Amino acid sequence: MTAGNTKPSDNNASVTPVRMTAWVRGRVQGVGFRWFTRAAALRIGGLQGFVVNLGDGRVQVVAEGERAECERLLEWLRSDDTPGQVDGVTEIWDRPRGAYAGFAIR
Repeated sequence: MTAGNTKPSDNNASVTPVRMTAWVRGRVQGVGFRWFTRAAALRIGGLQGFVVNLGDGRVQVVAEGERAECERLLEWLRSDDTPGQVDGVTEIWDRPRGAYAGFAIR
């Protein structure tokens, strides 16, 4: 339960602004993963954030927007439509910080 006794599955929860940070592991660097992730975020629409390669071989994705759009991006990250080979995705949810304009590749 969240504040106000609303359940996360309520319609209001899907339009609540959130920040989703995901770490994608597998063969996800050097295969266009960041470019395709940005394209997916832009296609979904309403998302701001970035995607960046990490030194340990993972890719980090930070997306802010309505929960439903962030969940769509997370579903895409876990799908077979991504370049390379995704072995797993770990995510955390938080309040948005509002520090991004657009969706960038870093």
